[in-house]
Amino acid sequence: MRGTVLANLMDVIVLAGGFGTRLRPWTRHAPKPLIPILDRTMIEHVVSILPANMVDKVLIAAGYGIDQMRAHFAKLDLQYEVVIVEETEPLGTGGAIANCRPHLGEGTCCVINGDLLTSLRVDEMLAAHKSSGTLASISLWEVEDPSRFGVADNDGQTTLIRRFQEKPPREEAYSNLINAGTYLLEPEVFDRMPEGAFSMERIVFPALAEDGQLSGFPFEGHFVDAGTPPSYIEAMQTSIRNRAWISGDSADGENWICQPFQVGGDSEITGNAISENCQIGAGCSIVSSALLSSVVIGNDSVVKGCMVGKNVNIGHGCNLQNVVIDHGTIVPEGHVQDGGVFPTAD
Repeated sequence: MRGTVLANLMDVIVLAGGFGTRLRPWTRHAPKPLIPILDRTMIEHVVSILPANMVDKVLIAAGYGIDQMRAHFAKLDLQYEVVIVEETEPLGTGGAIANCRPHLGEGTCCVINGDLLTSLRVDEMLAAHKSSGTLASISLWEVEDPSRFGVADNDGQTTLIRRFQEKPPREEAYSNLINAGTYLLEPEVFDRMPEGAFSMERIVFPALAEDGQLSGFPFEGHFVDAGTPPSYIEAMQTSIRNRAWISGDSADGENWICQPFQVGGDSEITGNAISENCQIGAGCSIVSSALLSSVVIGNDSVVKGCMVGKNVNIGHGCNLQNVVIDHGTIVPEGHVQDGGVFPTAD
C-alpha cells in the first residue's frame, strides 16, 4: 500500500495521551488504548472506522504505556504502518497533534480522539471537506446538553462553522452540535499552531472559524466516549449490537460470549461481554457488565454495570453494582458494593 499514489491517501493521528484515571484500576496495568472491548483493544475499535485503502500511516500520540503499545501493534497484521509518537510531557490536544508533524506526509491529515467509538464515515467526511475548501473540518454530533463539549455555530444551510466555543454554560451554547472528536486538517493548519502545550478547541478552532476556514460534518448512528466506566459499558454494548468482534459469538443478540463458558441454572445473563474461561454459578443475575478472562462468580450473586478484571473470583451471594474490579482480586462472600472500585483503596 505504501508508495501508492492516491488522491485521498492520508495519515492519521490518534490522540491517546491521557492516563485513563477514570478507568482505574484497569489502567494501572495497561494504557487506556489497550483496554479490551470484546476481543479487540479500544484503539483498534477506534481506528476500525478508517477505510484501509485511504490510510497510509497511523500515528498514536501517547504519553503512557509506550512500550506496551509498541509491543501490541508489532504483533498485528495491519494494512498501514503504525508509529507510536511519545509525549514526554502533557501537551494538550493541540500540542499532541503538533508533536506528530515531523512524521506526517504533505496531504490532508485525519485526527481521532483515542477513546471514541463512532459510526462516522471518514470517506464521506473527507469528500465533504475537499468540497468545502476550508483548512479544517470537524465531525459534529447533536446532543441535548452541549455544556461538556466544544460547540459549533452552524446555520444548517452550509457546512461552514461561523463560531466555535469550548464547554460553554448550557444557556450560552451556540447550538446543540458538538465537536465529535474527528478532525481533518490541511498542512497549513500546523503553521497556525503555537509552541508547547495548547488546546485545539480553545486556540486553533475558534481562530479558524473566525477566518471562515472551519467546516462541520454532522453524522448520525452512534457516538460513544469510552473514557468512563458507564460509557465503557455503553461502548461494549454498542460493539455487541454492531457485531464488532473477531472471535466469540452473540447468538442471542444481547451478550457476547467467548468459549469455554459455564453458567449454572436459573441465572440471568443480559447485555454482557464475557471473555474466555468464565464460570457463573447458579441463581446469578449478571447484567450490563464486562467480564474479562477467567472470572468465577459464586452462586446467587448480582453483578450489574460492572467492569470485572481478569482472574477475579467473586464469592457467593455478592451484590455488586457499577463497580470496577481489579485484576486478580477475590471479592469475599456476601460483599455488597454500589459504585467505586474494588479493592476500595485506589
